[in-house]
Amino acid sequence: MNIKRIMANTATPDPHQAERFYGDILGLDTLMDHGWFRTYGSDEKMTVQISFGSEGGSGTAVPDLSIEVDDLDAALARFQAAKVPIEYGPVSEPWGVRRFYVRDPFGKLLNILQHQ
Repeated sequence: MNIKRIMANTATPDPHQAERFYGDILGLDTLMDHGWFRTYGSDEKMTVQISFGSEGGSGTAVPDLSIEVDDLDAALARFQAAKVPIEYGPVSEPWGVRRFYVRDPFGKLLNILQHQ
C-alpha cells in the first residue's frame, strides 16, 4: 500500500468562510467545492506530513496546522493587511525556522513558517 494523499479536515457549519482566509490571504486554489465540503490546495507539488507534539516549541501551544511559505514577510504582510491578529511572533527559532501563529476563521491555530 502507498499513501497517495493526506488531508486535514475541519468541521464548520459554513465551509464558505474558508474562502477569504485560505483562498484570498494564503492564495490556495479551490480544488473541490460541494457546497457542504470545500478543499483548498495547489496544483504545485506540495509535501504533506503529519506531526505529533507535546508543545509547539518555545513554550507555545501545538498548532493545528503548519504551513511553510517561501516568503514569510510577504505572508505576514497579507495577514496584517487582512487584520488577522498575530498570536505569536514573528520570531526566528533556534531550530532554524522563522514563524508566526494566527488563527483561522474556525479557531484553528496555524503555524506559518519559513526555513532560514
